[in-house]
Amino acid sequence: MTNYWKKLLVDIVLYSSLILISIFMVLPFIWMISTSLKLPQDIFGYPPKLIPSNITWNNYLFIFKEKNLLRVLSNTIIISSLSTILSLFFTSMGGYGFAKFSFPGKKSLFAMLLATMIIPSAVMMVPSFVIMRELGWVDKFWPLIVPGAANAFGIFFFRQYISTINDELMDAARVDGASEFRIFRSIIIPIIFPGMISLGLIFFMGSWNNYLGPLIYLKSPSNWTITLAINGLIGGAGLTYWGPQMAMSVISLIPLLIIFLVFQKRFAEGITAGAIKG
Repeated sequence: MTNYWKKLLVDIVLYSSLILISIFMVLPFIWMISTSLKLPQDIFGYPPKLIPSNITWNNYLFIFKEKNLLRVLSNTIIISSLSTILSLFFTSMGGYGFAKFSFPGKKSLFAMLLATMIIPSAVMMVPSFVIMRELGWVDKFWPLIVPGAANAFGIFFFRQYISTINDELMDAARVDGASEFRIFRSIIIPIIFPGMISLGLIFFMGSWNNYLGPLIYLKSPSNWTITLAINGLIGGAGLTYWGPQMAMSVISLIPLLIIFLVFQKRFAEGITAGAIKG
């Protein structure tokens, strides 16, 4: 009986702590939603109210009508989707090459690839901008899609994932006359699909929340992404549109939340399997 009460006390303390931590983490999001539904004069009212006295949808109407939110969302979806698809395609192929093929300088090349992961992104900003300007890609989507299509982290992730696949499967396919791309498409991809879901979510969320890249390359408001549009609502003292800014922040979270909830199980499976296989 003593052990029972001891276990019960531990469980109460543990779950109470988790609930308090969860409330602490969720509170900013609740406050963001609350602010998006407030009138301008109520946002900084005292005492602060979590539930607005006068709920208004004007902030949402403002960002859709005045700030062309649908165009901003379509830009963000296009950039995030294309960059994610290209990244998954090239990094999985790169990981397949490093995991299952032998060629001169393989170890040295892989070491150089990993070394690029420690280079600060700020160091590459100016050279990257000069290259994109020479290509005529400034104020276009391509600088946010193409350069990250074969990133070192993705290649390393898939290399570790694919290296545990039995070579006999591929040898049997080669005996049957399958090409290497057919082997990659029909054997490798189905096996690593959970990992592709997990890494795809990471890539998509990273591209969706990217602020520095769009700030550097996208000059025209018609090409802005959601992060630039949110920043565009911030002005000088007394000029910030707090309500519309919070409303746009709420809208920006909805697609990520839906995607994560839909693929949550796959995400956990892919990360766990990758960790075990790595």
